[in-house]
Amino acid sequence: MSMLSVTPAHGLPIRAEEQRWLVKDLWSEGAVGIIGAEPKCCKTFLALDLAVAVAAGTPCLRRFPVSRAGRVLLYAAEDPLDMVRRRLEGICAASGLKLAELDIHVITEPTVRLDLEPIRRSLDETIAELKPRLLVLDPFVRLHRVDENASGEVAPLLAYLRELQRRHAVAVLVVHHAKKGAGRVRAGQALRGSSEFHAWGDSNLYLRKQVDDTLTLTVEHRAAPSIPALTLELAKHAHAVALNVIERPPSPNPRRASLDERIITALTGIDQPLPFAELRALCRTRSATVYDRLDALVAIGRLVKSPDGYHLAGHGQSNGLAPDKPRHDVRLSPKQHGDPP
Repeated sequence: MSMLSVTPAHGLPIRAEEQRWLVKDLWSEGAVGIIGAEPKCCKTFLALDLAVAVAAGTPCLRRFPVSRAGRVLLYAAEDPLDMVRRRLEGICAASGLKLAELDIHVITEPTVRLDLEPIRRSLDETIAELKPRLLVLDPFVRLHRVDENASGEVAPLLAYLRELQRRHAVAVLVVHHAKKGAGRVRAGQALRGSSEFHAWGDSNLYLRKQVDDTLTLTVEHRAAPSIPALTLELAKHAHAVALNVIERPPSPNPRRASLDERIITALTGIDQPLPFAELRALCRTRSATVYDRLDALVAIGRLVKSPDGYHLAGHGQSNGLAPDKPRHDVRLSPKQHGDPP
């Protein structure tokens, strides 16, 4: 057996640090990966939207740019061919395109079994002949008859797809199901079957349906930062449908009230002095910190301390309570504040 090829580390090729994208922010150039979701979450619509964007060189989801157009090879195992065409035409309509002008080739074989060597060779030859930039396989469960829960059986199939990617410089997108009812689990861990699926992907896209029937798209990359989650909806375009990004204003992030504001709020509208222990509980802050702010507010005349607790300046005199003099340099002990030792 001959020796494996090796090279000194300093002789390895140098690649520019700039991230290269097939579809900006969604799919890295030449990446393998997963579109994962539970059933009926529009996985196929998203895969086809990516296919149209790459073939046309137009933004995916009318938002994410494609640097240059390239051929797409598609195998849709679950949908009739007329439905595949209708969905592609709907996405084209949403993007102002004509399907007849796009370089998308559809594999029409009734089955494609990646666990069979003759089929592997045929797929390899097809890719070598057509030279696509993107290969879409939808869904993974129809591409084999192995146990998806067994890493030893899944890993060789994923390794074969990785070999295709490296040998032909083609991005590989596989549609895969997530476990039902896995909404509380991290998206990658919710994929059905072996953990090999999550580990394999360079770019992974995950869809989850929300209670209002919108979809949340989560993006994950091996070698690039991920964008914030997006909200999508399946919307009508003339007589067809396509996914759209819903532009929602950012959720308000109200400023947390300062401790002084919380103290004043807690004392507003009450007729009796509030003991320190109750005031601290309302403010949910360390005793020492509350002591500091109470002393400061008393010192500037905003609060009055009485033997029974604290109240706002100008309140409580009707009950015969005399305000303390402002204090600047004396720290009361917990016992003096009425707090248990």
